[in-house]
Amino acid sequence: MTGSGGELAVGLMRELLSADGRRDPYPIYARLHELGPAAALPAGSRYAAIVHGYEAVGQALRDDNLRVLDAAYLDRTSSRWRAHAAVRTLQSSLFHAGGENLARVRRLFGRAFAPARVAAMEPMVDRITGELLDRLAALGADGAPADFMAEFALRLPRDVIGELFGVPERDRDWFPARVEAFDAMIEVGQRPYREVLAADVAAEELGAYFADLLATRRAHPRDDLVSALASSDTALSEEELLASIIIVFNGGFRTTSNLLGNGLRILLDHPGLASALRDDHALAPAYVEEVLRLEPALHFATRYPVETTEIAGVAAPAGRPVLILTGAANRDPGRFPAPDRFDPARADNHHYSFSAGPHFCIGAALGRAEGRLALPRLLSRFPELTLAAEPGARRHLMLRGYDRLAVRTTEPSAAPVR
Repeated sequence: MTGSGGELAVGLMRELLSADGRRDPYPIYARLHELGPAAALPAGSRYAAIVHGYEAVGQALRDDNLRVLDAAYLDRTSSRWRAHAAVRTLQSSLFHAGGENLARVRRLFGRAFAPARVAAMEPMVDRITGELLDRLAALGADGAPADFMAEFALRLPRDVIGELFGVPERDRDWFPARVEAFDAMIEVGQRPYREVLAADVAAEELGAYFADLLATRRAHPRDDLVSALASSDTALSEEELLASIIIVFNGGFRTTSNLLGNGLRILLDHPGLASALRDDHALAPAYVEEVLRLEPALHFATRYPVETTEIAGVAAPAGRPVLILTGAANRDPGRFPAPDRFDPARADNHHYSFSAGPHFCIGAALGRAEGRLALPRLLSRFPELTLAAEPGARRHLMLRGYDRLAVRTTEPSAAPVR
């Protein structure tokens, strides 16, 4: 697409990356779908094209010719990225590689997230869920408001991934602030320099923590993932291993915390559907899939073609990045009828919230299990659960979720009559 169509796409991209667009990208996605499944951007734009149609996004994510923006790519554009610890960590992680390097690191970590291993973890997920529900009940006694994000949605996946990795319980409160600071680096567009500096500090601190934990587990192994990595012949450098641990650990609770927060808000907005799930927990898998489709935590991926190619009829020149809008693909009206409606009964509900192809999310089964087990138990434990205040805006396209979600688990007690 060239000419006025390309200029229209540029305008929509500008809107998407504005503060208002990040708060509510869905009207912009709907207008992008009117342009077709993909749109070329004029020369001089940061991206060669936007890919947003369901079929086109699937093609792009599965195309071996389209690579993540790896170190080799960044070196061709600028070497300044090496001065930033957060970017070095992202690039050192082999999850940001391709080919055999990616396959090797997926084999190494994949055993911990295999379906059989996840199934064996379900009693642990149930136990932690019960403890956190007790915590919410105590905090919400007599109708007092409690922050669902801080007291449940962050704690459940943090503790689950902490158990899996062997992070001591006493250390787990240390992580959320650092993970949030680090994750600011993966948002699309320009970032304030203070966020870049905070991400670099967080990367250094996370690297130091896991380096120490690896050394401890080499000397005193336990039955956890870090011990298994410490004792295996990984063929990874120490830098690659540490970076990959950080990426998997961070992804293990930020995405799931947003699944829980986004899911709860949707259910509270649909009391009839929430009541059906409360009465029949077997509905949970379909509900989780529809939450993931409608309000994913991750909205985009970036790739560059090694060789010039076409995506849905749009040219993608070699070496120029393309923006793949998975969040838009999940609301493609050509694939999902009434795409803005929450409908857990959708048939064939295959979305791109965990990506697709070689970079499909390694922790997808665990995240799904946590949502499937936690959300119905939450509704059953607190049948009077309501919002205590309107939640703040979601301000990001990547790791999209609420900073705070104030809820009441019971009605406030009536004031005594005097």
